[in-house]
Amino acid sequence: MTPTSLIGGHVSVTGGLAKGGLSYMAEIGAEMIQVFVTNPRGWALTEGKPDQDAALAASGVPTFIHLPYLVNFGSPSPETLANSVAIVRHTLRRGVETGARGVVVHTGSAVTQSRDDAMRQLHEHLLPLLDEIPEGGPDLLLEPMAGQGAMLCATVQDLEPYLATLDWHPRAGICLDTCHAFAAGHDLAAEGGVQETFDALHAIAPGRLKLVHANDSKDVCGSKKDRHENIGAGHIGAQPFADLMRHPAVAGVPICIETPGKAPKHAEDIALLKKLRDG
Repeated sequence: MTPTSLIGGHVSVTGGLAKGGLSYMAEIGAEMIQVFVTNPRGWALTEGKPDQDAALAASGVPTFIHLPYLVNFGSPSPETLANSVAIVRHTLRRGVETGARGVVVHTGSAVTQSRDDAMRQLHEHLLPLLDEIPEGGPDLLLEPMAGQGAMLCATVQDLEPYLATLDWHPRAGICLDTCHAFAAGHDLAAEGGVQETFDALHAIAPGRLKLVHANDSKDVCGSKKDRHENIGAGHIGAQPFADLMRHPAVAGVPICIETPGKAPKHAEDIALLKKLRDG
């Protein structure tokens, strides 16, 4: 029997990581959650509250942590690079404390330096952090971007040199965002588009897909614009999400929305994805 993909979303943790996060989870009908444990637009190494960490870990809810958006191991700025190392190390530890399955990191950009220099930095600074992850700790999940600017990884094919730079480390997993993939040129809305994209992913990195960010797109395929839309309301449409949940590479992989709006809209998106999954 094919394992079922749990469907959930990125949740608000106002009121506490477990108290707020699990309450929002119930409100939107989620089966798994993704959270921030620090300010997503800052570098603060925020400590958790032991009671909330323990409650979340004890809940058994499949949890993923998303790193701040500023993290970039390809940056020419020494300060950004040092801050990236510090916050990834900190967040992986927070993942252990909260029982998280994975920590999601954007794959970064060379900004103004050469791609070769950026990839050398990736090897030098991110690889040691993967070695530090303890047994039973969270995997680090690489999330390819929409392809704007000097991004190091946008298409599924870009994952091959990226993972090779990290020596195909066993703790390096993948988080695929449907909006990013569509923006980068994978036409998920076309007939056979989902099959082709996930076939390619499985061929390059079998077994490494650990999370799917399910987001429709406000912009057309290949736009290189990262603007999420509610499920079925964008240029991808609803049917491709049903198709991806039936692809063998996605079997048992959690599906997490990061769509616009507040709890009522998130509940609608999750209900639609469940209908597509179960129908």
